[in-house]
Amino acid sequence: MSQADWGRMFRAERDAAYNNTAACPGGPAYIEALRTASAAFRAARPEHLDLAYGASQREAWDLFPAALGSDCLVFIHGGYWQRNDREGAAALLEGACASGWSAALPGYTLAPDASLTTIVGQVHAAFDWLAQHGKSYGITGRIVVAGWSAGGHLAAMALAHPAVSAALPISGVFELGPLRDTYLNEKLSLTDDEIVTLSPLRLPAPDKPMGIAYGSAELPALVGDSRALHALRAAQHRPGALLPVPHADHFTVLNELRRPGGTLLNLARSLLDRA
Repeated sequence: MSQADWGRMFRAERDAAYNNTAACPGGPAYIEALRTASAAFRAARPEHLDLAYGASQREAWDLFPAALGSDCLVFIHGGYWQRNDREGAAALLEGACASGWSAALPGYTLAPDASLTTIVGQVHAAFDWLAQHGKSYGITGRIVVAGWSAGGHLAAMALAHPAVSAALPISGVFELGPLRDTYLNEKLSLTDDEIVTLSPLRLPAPDKPMGIAYGSAELPALVGDSRALHALRAAQHRPGALLPVPHADHFTVLNELRRPGGTLLNLARSLLDRA
């Protein structure tokens, strides 16, 4: 979509361009079922939950270590930086844990209680904590950070952290400029500086592997961001892959991370093999 086309759209059209819930009627039920499964997943693994890395309530880790030396999948939840939580996403680690990975989920403060600058800073602080304390809890291997939707943006921003070996953003938002013209900005209140410094499509690409995934039935704005970020990285000769998941929408694409042998879980493994 060109800037000219975007400029001619009514506000309702701009809102619809990023409204995954409206585009996927089954989305709320998917999230609710995931939350129920995640409660059971956490209840079965209560040893290392709610480990604070910062002062606010949401600045905490849930850790699920495997054998010493196992690689670790870190997953960052989505919700346009203003919904959801790490607790409700835990079941997405089922496939990783069943495959012998360690796994972990960081939380972060939501907008409007935190700016996007603060949220990105919290994610980096979380990895600072994990680098310093993770071994005490059995997190000893290489780390691939995955994230979905807004978490995909945060995963892309986290790739530069020294503790991270590779990233797998799923259905992410990588150009923030258009969001300021939508309902999403009512809580985000994006500044000019944030749009420039926190849009992965405006930043140099870290020279580490990144796989970029999206569902083939996603909204065009999200598909376009994923393709554009892959093209930018390719132009800068950065390692990685672009994976459209056939027939998946913004929510069902997560099934390929959740199940053992899923295409997204396999991609995460291949990224670490290239790290």
